[in-house]
Amino acid sequence: MPILACEPDVYPDDLLSHEVETESRWLAIYTRSRQEKELMRRLRSLRISFYCPLLPNRFRSAAGRVRTSYLPMFGNYVFVRCNAEERYQVLQTNLVSQTLEVGDGVELTRDLRQIQQLLQRGAPLQVTNRLQAGTQVRIKHGSLSGIEGSILKHQGESYLVVAVTFLQQGAIVKLHDGDVESLC
Repeated sequence: MPILACEPDVYPDDLLSHEVETESRWLAIYTRSRQEKELMRRLRSLRISFYCPLLPNRFRSAAGRVRTSYLPMFGNYVFVRCNAEERYQVLQTNLVSQTLEVGDGVELTRDLRQIQQLLQRGAPLQVTNRLQAGTQVRIKHGSLSGIEGSILKHQGESYLVVAVTFLQQGAIVKLHDGDVESLC
């Protein structure tokens, strides 16, 4: 049972499904410690576009009950798409430690869209900040079809690494051998 219900991690719901508008830019907002959800609440009330993928974290309470909380996939980061006026509103929340402008908004949108698809499909993800070069592949069949990433071999198992190149972080999901085709 969740401690609190999972809050929306994207606003608006179709943010990652359409192209970047010319007057708005992607920013990676580095929040003050453990303030990602509060920033998302305020951005939603201000109607400013954002995405912060949330992962379920299951644990047992002292009483032995299974609890679920939802934690940001990329600690302290919230991705915001805004214009100059909205950027000023974001800074006025006093929850921002640093803003990083994203150079390639199209690439970031594609990377975040893939992370969102993995989460929507219920793939068991692990976060990694050690991206390694590997064979670029696309999943051909199954619930993750169409997702692109690179192959990582670890202890005899194959994993797909879906990277958010801008942060040099990503998510890994276990693969089955017949699922992929090479992109090279």
